[in-house]
Amino acid sequence: MTGPDGLPVWLVTRYADVRQALADPRLSLDKAHATPGNYLGFKLPPALDANLLNMDPPDHTRIRRLVSQAFTPRRIAALRGPIEQVAEKLLDAMAPLGRADLLAAYAGPLPITVICDLLGVPEGDRHDFRAWTDTLITPDPNHPEEAKAAVGAMLRFFTGLIARKRTEPADDLLSDLIAVRDEGDRLSEDELTSLAFLILFAGYENTVHLIANAVLALLTHPEQLAAARAEPELIAGAFEEFARFDGPAPLSIRRFPREDVTIGGVTVPAGETVLLAIASANRDPDQFTDPDRLDLRRRENGHLSLGHGIHYCLGAPLARMETELALTALLRRFPDLALDVPVEQLRHRPALRARGLLELPVRY
Repeated sequence: MTGPDGLPVWLVTRYADVRQALADPRLSLDKAHATPGNYLGFKLPPALDANLLNMDPPDHTRIRRLVSQAFTPRRIAALRGPIEQVAEKLLDAMAPLGRADLLAAYAGPLPITVICDLLGVPEGDRHDFRAWTDTLITPDPNHPEEAKAAVGAMLRFFTGLIARKRTEPADDLLSDLIAVRDEGDRLSEDELTSLAFLILFAGYENTVHLIANAVLALLTHPEQLAAARAEPELIAGAFEEFARFDGPAPLSIRRFPREDVTIGGVTVPAGETVLLAIASANRDPDQFTDPDRLDLRRRENGHLSLGHGIHYCLGAPLARMETELALTALLRRFPDLALDVPVEQLRHRPALRARGLLELPVRY
């Protein structure tokens, strides 16, 4: 098949092959292993490109270890109360209206607030962050200058914020990342800036889509919605099923074989681009019973929406907690929640790597 820029890529679709490929060290994330003329994916300046999604060991191992020292379970657990408070505040604002675009009123503002609180981004700058991120998720091909401007704005902002945090550290993740050391090995300036960008971008984009897609899945499966309302405790364990059924990333980050690699009986030449179809793998009937059915009680769920192997999503615990708390509060506050338009009218973002809605009109 061809990528969005018309360049050829190899697409892997079956669960067993995708899972194995996600953890195969011969498939590099480093663009240095790509042969000229292949699809390279998202293009960023060096100061934002030096992140975990573009790295292999040993750099990946070093940086992930450093980040893990700041991205602790204690810090994530401490966010439970604030997340619940933000959810209730947003629902309070929605309540008198009777109808809303759930994406704009709830599924979007909640994650951007949480991730900005985690990083230590000032409240007055959060609207800009959301606008910049939305521009990058769905760039307008007719106006490429908008995406370029958003990247430049984010880079300038993070550079300034990091400088301020160095002189005035606070109790936030960015301050910890600035200070963190591992046997004297410090993050470089580009690595630090790129990590801040990645945490914000991935923490916002993926969680917005997880929440909105989960709500849509419930509203279009009345029997599962009824079960969730009758047994609210089902929501706590249903994250894996929501992620499997309609996850936020249909495709993995592109990979480049370091050598000729055989995947599913097909040999992929070194340096060519490989895309792993997460959405297809998550609906593979060889792995999942009745894979096209949403089942909140499903237990045989080894979905790949959060990755596998050394690149498994570092923010998975936060995404789980946010989605659980967001859905629990929403269904409790609005027991008559329903779609406000026919499902056929809903539109998804025209993006290769993001499975997300443009809007989600609901009534309640």
